[in-house]
Amino acid sequence: MAQEPMLGAKIVLKALVDQGVDVIFGYPGGAVLPIYDELFQQNHIKHVLVRHEQAAVHAAEGYARSTGKVGVVLVTSGPGATNAVTGLTDAMLDSVPVVCLTGQVPTHLIGTDGFQEADTTGITRQCTKHNYLVKSPNDLARVMHEAFYVASTGRPGPVVIDLPKDVLMTKGEYMPPTRIKHKSYKPQVKGDLKRIEEAVALLANAKKPIIYAGGGVVNSGPAACQLLTNFARMSGFPVTLTLMGLGAYPGNDKQFLGMLGMHGTYEANMAMHDCDVMLCIGARFDDRVTGLLSAFSPNSKKIHIDIDPSSINKNVAVDVAVVGDVAHVIEDMTKVWKSAQIRPDQDALAAWWAQITEWRAVECLKFVQDGDVIKPQYAIQRLYELTKDRETYITTEVGQHQMWAAQHYRFDKPNHWMTSGGLGTMGYGFPSAVGVQMAHPDALVVDISGEASFMMNMQELATAVQYRLPVKIFILNNRYMGMVRQWQELLHGSRYSESYSEALPDFVKLAEAFGAVGMRVEKADQLDDAIRAAIATNGPVLMDICVSQTENCYPMIPSGKPHNEMLLGPVADGEQAIDAEGQILV
Repeated sequence: MAQEPMLGAKIVLKALVDQGVDVIFGYPGGAVLPIYDELFQQNHIKHVLVRHEQAAVHAAEGYARSTGKVGVVLVTSGPGATNAVTGLTDAMLDSVPVVCLTGQVPTHLIGTDGFQEADTTGITRQCTKHNYLVKSPNDLARVMHEAFYVASTGRPGPVVIDLPKDVLMTKGEYMPPTRIKHKSYKPQVKGDLKRIEEAVALLANAKKPIIYAGGGVVNSGPAACQLLTNFARMSGFPVTLTLMGLGAYPGNDKQFLGMLGMHGTYEANMAMHDCDVMLCIGARFDDRVTGLLSAFSPNSKKIHIDIDPSSINKNVAVDVAVVGDVAHVIEDMTKVWKSAQIRPDQDALAAWWAQITEWRAVECLKFVQDGDVIKPQYAIQRLYELTKDRETYITTEVGQHQMWAAQHYRFDKPNHWMTSGGLGTMGYGFPSAVGVQMAHPDALVVDISGEASFMMNMQELATAVQYRLPVKIFILNNRYMGMVRQWQELLHGSRYSESYSEALPDFVKLAEAFGAVGMRVEKADQLDDAIRAAIATNGPVLMDICVSQTENCYPMIPSGKPHNEMLLGPVADGEQAIDAEGQILV
């Protein structure tokens, strides 16, 4: 039986409900007022009023990444849509499923430079997985349901739906999602069995294997992460993870070598360089992982598993490529491995682990906390020790603090680590934490931040206070744009051009001005009590942790260098660094 026609705005809301949406993040404006009017008249979906549209997308990203669901954003036309572009690009590069509803001027005004008009579909074409401009209310239901399908299948990503105001105010027919089937977009889920058998054969004969996994494993779901863990333990192979993949494999497991890449561990990068067979699962050979491409893992056979065929052979030529969802592919690999009763060369594997043990003995993440001045690594370590037994979700901004968090906070399960990887967006962490806390109201959510990044979206303190979200903001305050300062020191003759903050707010008073709790920690022996007090506080807390201003983040692969040429840290005089072979670099 056909349903009665309904207003376009109501079709939008009904489609959201039928897609299982329970919260959206947005900011109203004239073009989307019909949707806000429908929101007012229903109780199925909660709306979170952010203070900036960029923050709305980051909050939706945090919600999506911590739940595995699609995050939903609602913004108005013109500046509402353009303010969302940074978040959309961030979601695109990090493969986060987001549906962003943008207002648009009425159809008859499109192209006239009307008030708050922008070519939203044109602007967002390159930073979304797909976008739509809806010109008829009868197309609304189909587009809404298609958008959720596109955003969440294959390699996930953001989808924009541009909604002219007259379409929202005109009646059309609603169709349930069961009646919508996309005609052309059908991602390959099952991997080619022949390619899988070739991959297993390569792994079976490996003498120095390594498993290199990324965010695609997390996106595939908890089952994929468990399958990865089972396969690694069955094979006995070492595992390393990308920044986006942290949590896909238990961070405390003895086979885990730590994160790899520009600020990855010595053992992970050296093992990647010297391996003879590399199994890449759900990662894309990003430049921050490979370093100098021509010198990347020069003597290895490479296997690449990814659901996105465009990622295969894009940056690194591989020997065996398997297109498919990683959960299905790993499951089939395990079946092939077991049916063939494969047992790798145990002597060779033992020798490989002995070499890895030597690399581990370098203790590349070692630091010394001495005196009152707080080392940022120590602050992260204490945060980890005091929160590891709780259901804790960590978000970060971008910079040194992000890398220290990745190095020193151990993640044993997926979907608990939210950070901006591909785009490196300062201001991501706090609104992302707002989205995570909305999804997990009873969990501990901590945004590990730098003072410069926090100030990019600090207005969201008002959001956290309004919705009584007990997010904890853990600022490592060194008064510098730390990673910029580090590069200026190491690569630009210590010429600190515009990287020092001459003026900063009193973060304690700033928190109090918004109605939150502020704390300042200036000495190392104050950290534990402050962290415990913040956790015990029923509401948002801003912690201003005053850390060493000149601490650098090591290990580090200098830009343009191969991944086995690493700066491991300062020598005795504090002004030089040593590379992977122990040579002093001035």
